[in-house]
Amino acid sequence: MALLQPKLNLKVAQRQVLTPGLMQMVSVLALNKLELKEMIDAEMVENPVLEEIDESVPMLDEVAGREERLERSAEEAAAPPKDVFNEIDFGSYFQEYLDPGYRTQPEFEESEKPSFETFLSAPTTLTDHLAWQLGALTLDRELVDAAEFVVGNLDGDGYLAATDEELALAFRQPTVPAERQNGHAEPPVPVEVPAFINGPAGLSAPLPPVSVEPEPPRPLAPAADIELIRRAIDLVQHLDPAGIGARDLRESLLLQIAAQQDEFEQIYGTRLPDLLETDAHGHLQDEAERKIEERRRAMEVAALIVDHHLHLLQKRDLKDLARAAQITQDEAQQGIEFIRTLDPRPGRLYNREETRLIEPDVFFVKRGGEWVVSMNEEDLPSLRLSRRYRHMLVAENTDKEVKDYVKERFRSALQLMRNIAQRKSTILRVCEIIVRRQQDFLEHGVEALHPMMIKEAAEEIGVHPSTVSRAVANKYAHTPQGVLELRFFFTEGANGPEGADTPLLVLKRKVRKLIEDENPRKPLTDDQLAAMLQAQGIQITRRTVAKYREDMNIPSTHQRRKRE
Repeated sequence: MALLQPKLNLKVAQRQVLTPGLMQMVSVLALNKLELKEMIDAEMVENPVLEEIDESVPMLDEVAGREERLERSAEEAAAPPKDVFNEIDFGSYFQEYLDPGYRTQPEFEESEKPSFETFLSAPTTLTDHLAWQLGALTLDRELVDAAEFVVGNLDGDGYLAATDEELALAFRQPTVPAERQNGHAEPPVPVEVPAFINGPAGLSAPLPPVSVEPEPPRPLAPAADIELIRRAIDLVQHLDPAGIGARDLRESLLLQIAAQQDEFEQIYGTRLPDLLETDAHGHLQDEAERKIEERRRAMEVAALIVDHHLHLLQKRDLKDLARAAQITQDEAQQGIEFIRTLDPRPGRLYNREETRLIEPDVFFVKRGGEWVVSMNEEDLPSLRLSRRYRHMLVAENTDKEVKDYVKERFRSALQLMRNIAQRKSTILRVCEIIVRRQQDFLEHGVEALHPMMIKEAAEEIGVHPSTVSRAVANKYAHTPQGVLELRFFFTEGANGPEGADTPLLVLKRKVRKLIEDENPRKPLTDDQLAAMLQAQGIQITRRTVAKYREDMNIPSTHQRRKRE
């Protein structure tokens, strides 16, 4: 039997290793303008060698202009003096000193103005809106606490995913574990693990059987707590906006319908008929009563459809829906129109996503009949190396450790400045290709967009495709057609990466336009859409049309058909 013994072997191999400088270059290239500014600010804090060029330091042109102004003032001083009496502003003199009421000079006023933060408004979230309504109610403190606990468990759409039992169990649990309330935790219980029994051959003997205790049963919530949670859920479901606190879409829609029915009866149930009794001819009263009855019937049908036939509503089959609900097709249509006015995500009204700030990294402008690219470097710090630390390197009385530290900081600063310059150069070269190939788009709009692949741009400027991908990631360009992401200009043709005259984005827009213009009673099939596009000179198959239609979340022909 062969024995295992250590050996030393030499092998020559090539492998690619990312140096810290190369890793920084890759990361800097992927940053947009706002992220790059944050990175430069952080580097300036950590690296004392980096300095920002102070705009207040006069440049050579400013010094020359200042000397010219001094010479001009000297020439004016040599001219004959003017009459000082003619330069007195008598209007302001009488206003300031001969006014019957005393007025303090503006430079000596100390008025307390509100800070700028007082003019900023914070968006109201769903939790804040519901908590404000609960605070306006006079209820039992325990019920209010339970309702606030329910509100805290709502998701962004306003739905409640936890069960009543889970909420009741979690409602009574303290937020801090009991063993941590006294400032210390109980020591963990040691667990004995049986050791391996090694045989002469180095194999492990089987472990002895270990007795595993069954998991203790889950505690049950008291019936009183469950009843309290249910009352709290019912309270939350009656708050504004209607439909929150529901378990699913069906319950949310039913809550909204019930809320509108209650409001409808309170407004038109008793008030309107009393007001219309004075009508001499009765035409206004009859017409109003007919409208009211149609609205009331539409709410009843909508509640019936949502409660029992929601699956048929998704199929958009009006005949089957009317037959199953035992109503007429006109009533079913009115009920569907009412359901469309409801909100399937009532919590989104307040839980809105914050606006993302976008600042263009480049500008595509036309100068003298030619499109040019300019970098947006406004508010970006202009870096330079500190002259003070450069003197420390050549000074003889500087310690060796200090010199080594300053040298390392100088290397890091120079590497960062090179990477920033390399980022600018790469982005400009990529944008120049975009401008050269997409001039028709810049002139006429999205219909004139040409297919262009990242691989083609990478081969033209002589870099790897991943470099171009990082150069256009999360970066935006200001164009005559709006502020667009640089990746928007890179789209494959209709026939795949090999290229075609119609880019994928334009092709999807054509498919959507054909579907929007179709007859809803006889919607176009995927075969018909493919044939219509082929008639326009676009070589496309039915499967490709179906794929693009699904990517745009457009229903199929059967689901789009509007049945009578």
